Amino acid sequence: MRIELVVAVARNGVIGARGSLPWRLPDDLRRFRAITTGHAVVMGRKTWESLRGALPDRQNIVVTRQRTYRAAGAQVVDSFDAALEAVSRPEPAFCIGGGELFREALPRSSTIHLTRIDRDFEGDATFPALGPAQWRVTQREDHRTDGDDGFGYTFMTYTRVG
Repeated sequence: MRIELVVAVARNGVIGARGSLPWRLPDDLRRFRAITTGHAVVMGRKTWESLRGALPDRQNIVVTRQRTYRAAGAQVVDSFDAALEAVSRPEPAFCIGGGELFREALPRSSTIHLTRIDRDFEGDATFPALGPAQWRVTQREDHRTDGDDGFGYTFMTYTRVG
């Protein structure tokens, strides 16, 4: 099973704060939808709970150690391996967070669709550092938000070396 990650990461490594994104970036959400539609999205329980419900046109799979956990519109499994076994949509399967699940999926991933946000944010969930010997940027697209409080962001695609 080919595994790819989709993540937005602030300059200081933050990916989330108190169960939500610490920024508002509509372009990133559109990119996320375009990349993941038609595929399986694998996420941790906290990521699931940050959503307004199941992501449409995708197979939603939630990984949690809570044996009695229920998620309307999603399959619930107890491990990342069980999530991969449950995938019934075409490859790749996309890991969409959070931090703990990214750490487990990263060594098994072939591609990372990363939005690099050129600003530090306060948060309690982080993304692991990428080793430059293991990953190379194969696509890059720079952008900037509007307004006085605007910030730069870059859509990047990383491919595993080797």
